[in-house]
Amino acid sequence: MSSEQREIAHDRHSHPGPKQYVMIGVILTLMTVVEILAYYAEEDWGILNAGMAAAVIAILSAAKFITVVMYYMHLKFDSKIFTGIFIFPAALAILVIGAMYIVQQVLPRAGSALGS
Repeated sequence: MSSEQREIAHDRHSHPGPKQYVMIGVILTLMTVVEILAYYAEEDWGILNAGMAAAVIAILSAAKFITVVMYYMHLKFDSKIFTGIFIFPAALAILVIGAMYIVQQVLPRAGSALGS
């Protein structure tokens, strides 16, 4: 298949229209509002503990990131190979950050709890 044929086939896919982009923007805004509320619920109101607020903010941030990449960068409508090329380094980064957190935060506390 030539590059022109691929471009024509790509253009036949249904991309979101302006209405859908506005709806996605509203959803992203609502997620941001919930993140801000989670911060205040932990910091000022004392409803959430620090770990729960951080988890809520991290999960919503990841969801917003994925939404922006999939729709505004059109990754959802492109070839699946591009999705794989994007997901592999992102997953690797999450694993590295998670391992660093465990090494720096969890293991020292576990060691002191055991009497080391």
